[in-house]
Amino acid sequence: MNAWFADRQHILLVIGLLGQALFSARFVVQWLASERAHASVVPMMFWYFSIAGGVTLLVYAIGRRDPVFILGQGIGLLIYARNIALLLRRRKAGDRG
Repeated sequence: MNAWFADRQHILLVIGLLGQALFSARFVVQWLASERAHASVVPMMFWYFSIAGGVTLLVYAIGRRDPVFILGQGIGLLIYARNIALLLRRRKAGDRG
């Protein structure tokens, strides 16, 4: 194994672990928000962590050349972005009404 390949693998590992940590943090955010509200809620920060973790994991998946992982993260990112757009639109409409 040459040094470049070993360095690339280490970098990918760090990216993958960071992505997984960001993606997992969204559940902690959702849990804490629900505990504060005494009801199940999904705060905006949940979606921001979803995007951050999803993008980071997509970079990892591309680096690993894993088409299944790439497809899964790519579709997930579209859903997260759509949820953010819907929430921002509702927030903006609420400001006017």
